[in-house]
Amino acid sequence: MKLRTLTLGLLSASALAFAAHAESITIATVNNGDMVRMQKLTDDFTKANPDITLNWVTLEENVLRERVTTDIATKGGQYDVMTIGTYEVPIWAKQSWLLPLDKLGDDYDAKDIIPAIAGGLSVDGKLYAAPFYGESSFVMYRKDLMDKAGLKMPDAPTWDFIKQAADKMTDRANGVNGVCLRGKAGWGENMAFLTAMSNSFGARWFDENWKPQFDQPEWKKTLQFYVDLMKADGPEGASSNGFNENLALFQQGKCGMWIDATVAASFVSDPKNSTVADKVGYALAPDNGLGKRGNWLWAWSLAIPAGTQKADAAEKFVSWATSKHYAELVASKEGWANVPPGTRSSLYANADYQKAAPFAKMTLDSINAADPTHPTVKPVPYVGVQFVAIPEFQGLGTTVGQLFSAALAGQSSVDDALKQAQDAATAAMTEGGYIK
Repeated sequence: MKLRTLTLGLLSASALAFAAHAESITIATVNNGDMVRMQKLTDDFTKANPDITLNWVTLEENVLRERVTTDIATKGGQYDVMTIGTYEVPIWAKQSWLLPLDKLGDDYDAKDIIPAIAGGLSVDGKLYAAPFYGESSFVMYRKDLMDKAGLKMPDAPTWDFIKQAADKMTDRANGVNGVCLRGKAGWGENMAFLTAMSNSFGARWFDENWKPQFDQPEWKKTLQFYVDLMKADGPEGASSNGFNENLALFQQGKCGMWIDATVAASFVSDPKNSTVADKVGYALAPDNGLGKRGNWLWAWSLAIPAGTQKADAAEKFVSWATSKHYAELVASKEGWANVPPGTRSSLYANADYQKAAPFAKMTLDSINAADPTHPTVKPVPYVGVQFVAIPEFQGLGTTVGQLFSAALAGQSSVDDALKQAQDAATAAMTEGGYIK
């Protein structure tokens, strides 16, 4: 009895010691497919780190941005790891809101991160967020419907070709829309698409003196083309559709073309989830012959807020989720085509990945084609392809997104939406001290 009591006492002491060292970290992330998959694979992490418990807060994109921005700005401390993007990282790092990631481990190989992606997540040569996946945007299209229309998709199409193809592909009687594009309001939803698109039309948010440019003809051409295209060939209720809604439509065979994030390629080509998996082709984002294509540059990344009390455990998780090991884990469970793309050069040199992912080369070409430091045809004072890297953009971009979504829904005219956007941008830039 004494031996049993002693043994139980030792076990209890051991359990208490373990509990004293155990840590629970809270991770805020977006409800995109790759992040959902990551949550299902975290047994691999907890087996190697039994003293760390993971708590997940999974949110829709616009809600995630609002929650993590509020939390970090107010030093709320709700999250130990945040999923943020290329827009937030340089701004927040300069505010000392993020911890530098300098303990990712000897085998992490940060130099393997694609330079264009690493550059957007670094300040003064230090990495402040690790990319979970990187993306540009491109055209995904139904090869069978393109053949039926008697057309051949160029590797580098123009917007005029997209319009021509969409008109021929649209088949309302059979539920096929010629093209699906983002319409849901948000600086990272419809404005990510429309800002990148506007670059190819020669438009810009601001001139060299920070004067808003929505009253210029290039923006009128962009928004009018978009609204006309969507009314003629887009799905019903398009003003409510973001990335996930359009992904579902495309997978169900209801879109002839979809211009959106390159990360979507693994989902539209997955026969388990896509009814058109064997019919998808890929092309670069469209242009207008002005030297800029309508593609963006983004990375959903994992960062650690400076206010966390659990930095070491948080960094262990970030290292695991963005490592080469994690890529191999996904490949072993889901196949190479489903490995999170756009972050590591070694993935694109991997013969197994090249064989499994017919979209690999087009994805890398699209990422490398985007230039955040020279995003527009005319000179601009800002950095960012589908956003403007200033703190005011988050609020302003969403306001403009609401105006443009209303124009798509037919609640206002293109001219009225542009005038209101010009007024809103002028007020924001005056208040921010950019213009007088």
